[in-house]
Amino acid sequence: MQKQKFSRSRMLISGALVAGVMAVGGYAFTASNTVPNTKAGDGSGTISGYTVSSVHYGLNATNPATLDSVSFNLDSTPASGSHVNAKIDGTWYSCTVPTGTPNTSTCDTTADHPAVSTAASLEVVAAD
Repeated sequence: MQKQKFSRSRMLISGALVAGVMAVGGYAFTASNTVPNTKAGDGSGTISGYTVSSVHYGLNATNPATLDSVSFNLDSTPASGSHVNAKIDGTWYSCTVPTGTPNTSTCDTTADHPAVSTAASLEVVAAD
């Protein structure tokens, strides 16, 4: 029996063919990830305040020397989920968020009944 000799070029072609088959086979069995579409962005906007008007203090019916509430109008209706608070002489009170016109918020102060005679400052914070 005679041994066949492979030429050098046949060996290179055979090796390249085997490498190609392995590469294609390896690619077919690799894991893949699924990535959803996403968004990213950058932007800016102006922060402006509300104009407070028509401030009204509700007096306690039994003791009119104390406050039961404070109400006021905002120049526009805050967005849904907004917060409105008022501070009278250092104590904060939660207020209703207006939903229509007029844009009136009312803050219940019955927990502390601030005295009318000593009330010196009102601060309103409204944030979208």
